[in-house]
Amino acid sequence: MSFFDSIDIAASGLTAERVRMDVTAENLANAQTTQGATGQPYQRQEVVLQQVGGFGATLQAALGNAPTPGGVQVAGIVSDPTPDQEVYDPGDPAANGQGYVKMPNVSTVEEMTDMIDESRSYDADVTAMTTAKDMYGKTLELLK
Repeated sequence: MSFFDSIDIAASGLTAERVRMDVTAENLANAQTTQGATGQPYQRQEVVLQQVGGFGATLQAALGNAPTPGGVQVAGIVSDPTPDQEVYDPGDPAANGQGYVKMPNVSTVEEMTDMIDESRSYDADVTAMTTAKDMYGKTLELLK
């Protein structure tokens, strides 16, 4: 493991959490979009994360094989398969014959909860990066 791998790992977490926050903000912005580009209600998006490196890579590095830093990366952004909501609003121009409007499958409460979780994870990554930087600074002071 190299000297700066901990900063690289925290940076990968920062990048992943930033993508998650962007997608959550997009979901919140489109929570009332009844007709998107396809003519259908907006579909909630979710970020899929995957581990980079991990225990196996660390073990291989300890055995002398090529070291690979760990972390996390965005594997993709997928649509949430939850069905759309139907709201009774016969006055809406998008209402069907029975007066129901198809609304996006976005729950603002769930999105705000996700945003709090993402924000706290981002803060934790910043703290990890700051701690690693401070440790490196103290090490350099000891070597003087």
